[in-house]
Amino acid sequence: MASYSDVLQYLEALDYPAQKDDVVREAEREGAPPEVLKALRALPPVDYADGNQVARSAHIDAAPELSRSQRAAQTRDKRHLRVSQHLRGI
Repeated sequence: MASYSDVLQYLEALDYPAQKDDVVREAEREGAPPEVLKALRALPPVDYADGNQVARSAHIDAAPELSRSQRAAQTRDKRHLRVSQHLRGI
């Protein structure tokens, strides 16, 4: 499975904003492996502002090295609240 860093590695030279076709074409030109190309071809056809937006839209696991139980423990850990979670009560 492709990771965020895999996707970003093949899109370093791409000028943003970029359309889906530009993203896929750049990854192909850079020699991206099949799992990265598959994820990028499944992107919604919109303009992307940067590589992070591409990686988030590709539904790629942000931390593939973590098990499901480790991710669940991180979610329950209140010391590492994200800003949006923190502001929900305001």
